Parts: sequence; structure tokens; C-alpha cells
Amino acid sequence: MLLISNRPKDTRVVPEHINLKVLGQDNGAAHFKIKIYTPLKKLMNAYCERTGLAMATVRFRFDGQAISEADTPSSLEMEEGDTIEVYQQQTGGCFNYTYY
Repeated sequence: MLLISNRPKDTRVVPEHINLKVLGQDNGAAHFKIKIYTPLKKLMNAYCERTGLAMATVRFRFDGQAISEADTPSSLEMEEGDTIEVYQQQTGGCFNYTYY
């Protein structure tokens, strides 16, 4: 007995590359084309080199979540034209005022 399905096959093509926008705190945007399975560390390093920032002083976020260097566009389910936000790392804390 032969069963024939009339359901259409999933014909979506997964792109090999994706274009992403990286938005700094100064609203300056940088655009990158990256393979979907390439770790985002490569993009993060390129952004820091382009802007003169040190990797240790910035944090990258996508949809409000921190991005690790091992994440890929595929693992984060990024889509064409998505935006990664960059924030300067804030160090320090509360200044203790002592009155004598």
C-alpha cells in the first residue's frame, strides 16, 4: 500500500550569510555580513577594532539578552537585518561619603 501526502514540503532556504546591524550607545551603526554558523566573537572583535574599543570594556546584547563569544546567529535565531546593541561596561559602585 502506497501512501501519498498532499502536504507541501518545507521549501524554505536557510541563508548561508546574514546581515546584522551593531548599534553603539552613541547610536552609531556598523553593518556586518556574517555566516550563520560563525561564532559572534568574530563580529564582536571586528566591531571593537573598527570603533577603537577594547573587548573587555563593552557588552553585546540581542533582544535584551547578553551575547557570549561562542553564540552564533543561528543559535540565537537571528534574522536578516537584526540589531545587536553594544553597551559600555560600567564598573565601580557606590561612593561612600564619610562625614567627620
